[in-house]
Amino acid sequence: MALVVICGQPCSGKSTAATCLAEALKNSESTLNVRIIDETFFHLDRNQGYANMTAEKNIRGVLRSEVDRSVCKDNIIIVDSLNSIKGYRYELWCLARAAGVRYCVLYSDVEETDCRKWNEDRKEKGEAAYDENVFEDLVRRFEKPESKNRWDSPLFELQPSKDQIEKSSPAIVDAVSYLTKKVDSKTRDVKILQPTIATQSGRTSEANSLYEMDRATLEIMNAIVAAQSQALGGPLNGITIGQGLPTINIQSVVGLPELRRLRRTFIKLTGQTSLSGRPPPADAESAKRMFVDYLNRELGT
Repeated sequence: MALVVICGQPCSGKSTAATCLAEALKNSESTLNVRIIDETFFHLDRNQGYANMTAEKNIRGVLRSEVDRSVCKDNIIIVDSLNSIKGYRYELWCLARAAGVRYCVLYSDVEETDCRKWNEDRKEKGEAAYDENVFEDLVRRFEKPESKNRWDSPLFELQPSKDQIEKSSPAIVDAVSYLTKKVDSKTRDVKILQPTIATQSGRTSEANSLYEMDRATLEIMNAIVAAQSQALGGPLNGITIGQGLPTINIQSVVGLPELRRLRRTFIKLTGQTSLSGRPPPADAESAKRMFVDYLNRELGT
């Protein structure tokens, strides 16, 4: 039904805004299925998750994959995270377009000095807060949403420094109206994104590929480790994974670090290929077959 992106500086009241919006939506129509997706859902620590670029990329990938699996015409999904990079907001907008749902951004516009003060207040109270170096880095790299960008539109702006964030806040009231308004042929002020041919044909693969690739390649890697343990250093030709799948042919023992490296490289190469050619595998069997073929080329005869 809709995808809502909460955006703002660290400690700018985003989670409060997400909660108030969810409650306001449910109050407006009790049958609405509203769900908030955030870091705490995955038990992800904010300081560890944003400690460096690699960790931040991983945390964004986890959130994006969950959004991809969840967004549909029956749900209103609220993404409660920093969402501070405009390129990432564009990716979320693409997910909404592929699902054919409404989209909007709720921006908690707070001055940097207030965010810093609120973060310090949280530390003093023993609540979850950002470390100083993490906070400074996130503030420095924040990219403010602009309504002229299609991935930032429509844009509803809160002013927590001036007024408390409540269900009755004008921005939240306007967002609820936009998200729940009945649409007919005469409606002009509500835009439901329409999937393109490219997003329609690729959505199934895109939605499932990350999960299936991760699960399938991990299963193959674990099978190799188990087979090597049983072989006690002997040759491993002919490891069978399952009916209809090629066997794994490895001439010598391969350590776990090397298997992990090959797995990461395979997933990366498959993702790059999907951008310009065939889509990544959307089912476990296809992912296993591709990974076994890759291992046989890299490690076999």
